[in-house]
Amino acid sequence: MRHDFAGHGASRGLALGRARVRLPHALEMAEQRVPAAQADAEAQRLHDALEAARAEMRALREKLQGALSKEAFEFIDLHALLLDDPELVQALETLVRQERYSAGYALRVQRDRLAAVFEQMDDPYLRSRLDDLDHIIGRINAHLQRREPLPRGTAGEVLVCDNVAPSELAQLQAQGVVAIVSAAGSPLSHSAILARSLHLPLVVGAAEALARINDGDVVMVDGETGEVVVDPDAADLRRYQQREQQDARARRDLERLRSKPTRTRDGVDIALYANAESREDVARAHALGAAGVGLYRTEFLFLQRNELPDEDEQFQVYRDAVLGMSGRPVTFRTLDLGADKADRTGLSLANEDNPALGVRGVRLSLLYDQVFDTQLRAIARAAAYGPVRVLVPMVSCREEVLLVRRRLRRAVAAVKRRGVVVVTPPLGAMIEVPAAAIGVHGLVDAVDFMSIGTNDLVQYLLAVDRNNDALGDLYSPLHPGVLRLLAHVIGAGAQSGTPVAVCGEMAGDTRLAPLLLAIGLREFSLHPASLLELRRAIRECRLDSLRERAGKLLQARDRSAIERWLQEAVSR
Repeated sequence: MRHDFAGHGASRGLALGRARVRLPHALEMAEQRVPAAQADAEAQRLHDALEAARAEMRALREKLQGALSKEAFEFIDLHALLLDDPELVQALETLVRQERYSAGYALRVQRDRLAAVFEQMDDPYLRSRLDDLDHIIGRINAHLQRREPLPRGTAGEVLVCDNVAPSELAQLQAQGVVAIVSAAGSPLSHSAILARSLHLPLVVGAAEALARINDGDVVMVDGETGEVVVDPDAADLRRYQQREQQDARARRDLERLRSKPTRTRDGVDIALYANAESREDVARAHALGAAGVGLYRTEFLFLQRNELPDEDEQFQVYRDAVLGMSGRPVTFRTLDLGADKADRTGLSLANEDNPALGVRGVRLSLLYDQVFDTQLRAIARAAAYGPVRVLVPMVSCREEVLLVRRRLRRAVAAVKRRGVVVVTPPLGAMIEVPAAAIGVHGLVDAVDFMSIGTNDLVQYLLAVDRNNDALGDLYSPLHPGVLRLLAHVIGAGAQSGTPVAVCGEMAGDTRLAPLLLAIGLREFSLHPASLLELRRAIRECRLDSLRERAGKLLQARDRSAIERWLQEAVSR
């Protein structure tokens, strides 16, 4: 019998398939001990399961090379690091060999110990790492029980689960999963961001899902509205078919925009840049007519390895990105390790009480002079092959920018002494620390351009962890304070003639394009997967009309008033 319920739409798209229910991970293993003579064999069984999980993560990372979801790497790498964490591995060994627990029961005991530590942490970001721990424990336990940790044979199915890890998404899509419905999760989580880049429909926060959907049920999922329909009727199926036809037409229309300018209806050109971290991303950005690469993430070179990349390795990657854009500028963001991006090389500081507010971004680079100088020389060498810009993350004050500029000039001078003809690249600052945004007038004459990282700026400004499901309703870029601060930064750039781009999730949300245009934004940097959709949205806007109504937007007192403004902007 048909019934429906709603969650939160997190990744647009309509899907129809049979449900595959994955119950929440729980280790209900009863206490079990093994004879002393079997302790070695039980420990080996545990190590085999750990190694199988590590191999699985390595294989997944290799499989994703060249795929859409390079953003999944940081989560895969984090899970790989957890598998090598002495707090987990050595403790499991002790529980089996000394306490003579079975491997499964040792896993449960250590999971519960670590979970208790996470749950007592004051910092919400660190508490959210418990999800990563549970995903890893689930993989190990699956290999202990000789079960597949992810569903197999899922082509044409809708995965219904408690939550989904970012590292799973690309693999699930490759297996044929057509949509995901999760009981927990946030539309602004890392999983939701990745699902959007993969164009995989996702509904989160559907609390009734596990109780009301059974294996094999036919389910229709609307990733935009959050509606979930179980056992859809004839009217639902007609609606699905109509949407499928509309989406097919929309995709054909989007393809026609590849060679079209990004220009508003009243003739104002807007620059669309692409975010990238691989040659494949760069090639796609070039093919879609991006104005350049607005943010090239360099940290992927430092992840999932035990040694630092040398200057030549970095140079070759950066050079290939520059060549791939054929004369369009490439903006290299300097190393942005720290917080949720740990590494095995020892650069990221271990055991920080609050890594989200710790030694990350430019703070980490300035701490390791030799590593930073090596990266800057590699970027400077790449600048001989085409236009390059340098973007510095997590800037909080003018002094940091001036220090980096001196280091950049020194790196360029060192490259010139080798006979390479190169000019000093333009230097920009990422505005993602509230203090930098508020004090932007003290930065504009120290930089050549700015790029607003809205993901971190919003969560720091609102003091809300965007991965904390309990606070999902509080994290919103449509907070009046967020908009006024964005307008403040964009206005400061316009007054000084300093270009300003937005490179966070807000830039790729087509629904927010009228809002950003109204407050003066003229440069967007976003995932290539969303570039054509944003181009279409901008081409439907009249900039003069939006600018006339900007005052009303910035006077809004709450989120609902901003949402009404957006609805009016779309209807005009």
